Amino acid sequence: MSLPVMIIVLFAALLHASWNFLVKSTDDKHLGMSAVVLGHTPFAVAALLFSPLPSLGSLPYILAGAALHTGYQLFLLASYRIGDLTQVYPLARGSAPLIVAVISATFLGSYLSWLEITAVIAIGSGIMSLSLVRRSDGLRNGRAALLAIITGGFIASYSLMDGLGAREAGTALGFYGWLSTLNAVIFAVIMRVRRPGIVKRGILQNWRLAAIGGGTSFFAYAMVIWAFTVAPIPLVTALRETSIVFALLLGVFVLKERLDLIKTLATMCTLLGVALLRFSR
Repeated sequence: MSLPVMIIVLFAALLHASWNFLVKSTDDKHLGMSAVVLGHTPFAVAALLFSPLPSLGSLPYILAGAALHTGYQLFLLASYRIGDLTQVYPLARGSAPLIVAVISATFLGSYLSWLEITAVIAIGSGIMSLSLVRRSDGLRNGRAALLAIITGGFIASYSLMDGLGAREAGTALGFYGWLSTLNAVIFAVIMRVRRPGIVKRGILQNWRLAAIGGGTSFFAYAMVIWAFTVAPIPLVTALRETSIVFALLLGVFVLKERLDLIKTLATMCTLLGVALLRFSR
């Protein structure tokens, strides 16, 4: 992977960690997530105004991608009620690059060198090992394990769908503009049914989070969508999931959380994978 693409994806990972950090800091996670998802809309509309129309062949990818993103967002909200997210979420984020790599190599004809495969495994393993930080019921709870697997499946699915769709569309920004707009509409409809009034509150009461979190989230994934068009999808997915390491560092330096041995080793393993990606091609 070229250095410019790596820098852009790593910056996207930092932005991704930042908006997740904002949502996790809110008292009402549904309200926080609603503000961020709906906050995409003005940025998505602006992207549509300044980018060409995606090809008609990308329409199925846009529809499927919007549905998968909505499913992931709803499932992530559900995960906050399970218990120890510090164990479940790393398993989900770490498993996604491994799932994408296997599907890409097996069914999509993608070729990965041994060095690239090693890099993906190192990043995925490093991220998943963060689940060992606290030994509560997350690893022993069947619901928590199922949650992690399904969430990882959503992440892997929308990554593959978005990567293939952006290539088919011929415009990464136009593709994501339509996908993000449709995602916001679907999410808003579901929230209006499940949590009446939360859409209005998310926009009016949390307008700062909508503007900052929504903009940060939109541009973070727009960068990833672009990277999908110029680099192998499995490698971009793996590098993007380093966002959880940035989230860990935000916790340590902003919230003054303790940096223990497992966190240190997990971070080193993940960074080793990043270094291997740099020298892979």
